[in-house]
Amino acid sequence: MPLSTSRAQEGATIDLGRLTEGIIEPMPFALPAFQAEVAGSEQMAAQISQVVAEDLTGTGLFRQLPASSFISTPASFGAPVAFPDWRAINAQALVTGAVAVNGNQVTVKFRLYDVFTGAEMGEGLQLSGTTDAWRRMAHQVADVVYSRITGEAGYFDSRVVYIAETGPKDDRAKRVAIMDYDGANVQFLTDSSAIVLAPRFSPDGQRILYTSFGSGFPRINVLDVANPAGQQQLQTAPGEMAFSPRFSRDGRQVIYSLANGGNTDIYRSDLTTGQFTRLTNTPAIETAPSFSPDGSQIVFESDRSGSQQLYIMSANGGEPQRISFGSGRYGTPVWSPRGDLIAFTKQEAGRFHIGVMRTDGSEERLLTSSFLDEGPTWAPNGRVIMFARETQGADGTSALYSVDITGRNLRRVSTPQGGSDPSWGPLQR
Repeated sequence: MPLSTSRAQEGATIDLGRLTEGIIEPMPFALPAFQAEVAGSEQMAAQISQVVAEDLTGTGLFRQLPASSFISTPASFGAPVAFPDWRAINAQALVTGAVAVNGNQVTVKFRLYDVFTGAEMGEGLQLSGTTDAWRRMAHQVADVVYSRITGEAGYFDSRVVYIAETGPKDDRAKRVAIMDYDGANVQFLTDSSAIVLAPRFSPDGQRILYTSFGSGFPRINVLDVANPAGQQQLQTAPGEMAFSPRFSRDGRQVIYSLANGGNTDIYRSDLTTGQFTRLTNTPAIETAPSFSPDGSQIVFESDRSGSQQLYIMSANGGEPQRISFGSGRYGTPVWSPRGDLIAFTKQEAGRFHIGVMRTDGSEERLLTSSFLDEGPTWAPNGRVIMFARETQGADGTSALYSVDITGRNLRRVSTPQGGSDPSWGPLQR
């Protein structure tokens, strides 16, 4: 269910703009275990409390104070808060909550307080749903807390589609899989009978594009998340290879690369009519297109200058403008949902990096460095990037990682198998 939120009041706030100055310290917060308002709700209350705390601490912006440091805890959800007790342990924010389970229904209530001012930050909220959706409700609680303290939208109640990998490096089985942003609730959407690559969410999070080699040539498939068995395939002529797809911002069209006769260009196709438009026409290899948030422009990679670089052009085609001019090779560009940055993969001096730059190519900043980092994707709020990392050697493994756009808080995302090609979906509705 959608939640109403309010921006943080004066007091316990985090200025995310200061992150680039490297002077941010994680905000200490207290989160007493949510109270069980109905007998039998204790386990659910503990689980929801834990996920909320993990969401917040996982950002690197918050530091949870241990329960052993608490001087007192609220006697009930509606009881007055003893703010001096929380100030004494240097808590800046306090989250309280209560959980009631009745059959397969669960109700979650929570409040957020600025400990310094002794005031509630926004109004308390109540969520209701089935017990199967308890993790989503925990993520929604964390999103509101994050939003009220930082003034930015949260990203916890979102999902990621990716390629789940098993087996040795030279013979890996690959399946399209979907999971919560934190690696929970993994579901497989395809089997491993064919090589699959580059799954991409639709803007509404209901459909997924991916490349399949089931026919022996790469083809682009569209599946419905709610009904993975029913699939549509983008029509191509015999001998053509289609790959690297992404949805348009309205979800009605697909932009992709098409290889024909040794030439690779960027095309746009209407999913309803099947009509397509060729957007580039050069001898170069041009691929990995990504729309700007308003759908008016496309960023892509091309070797038309003699090396792999990034270019921006109109979504209707036309003369592109090169934006990458640093040393090394650039690829897999993805436009930030905020519209201000482009994430990319960079290869230089035998190392791979995930980086960001302004849309005019200025202020390039490398966030990671390893044997092989590639395929960035943006969190819905444009604050965090997820990517794939491969380790070196014949026994190398693949895994998903996330990092803040400042390069702070590099974290491995827990998945049951190896992972690659992530695509971060929108906040769920």
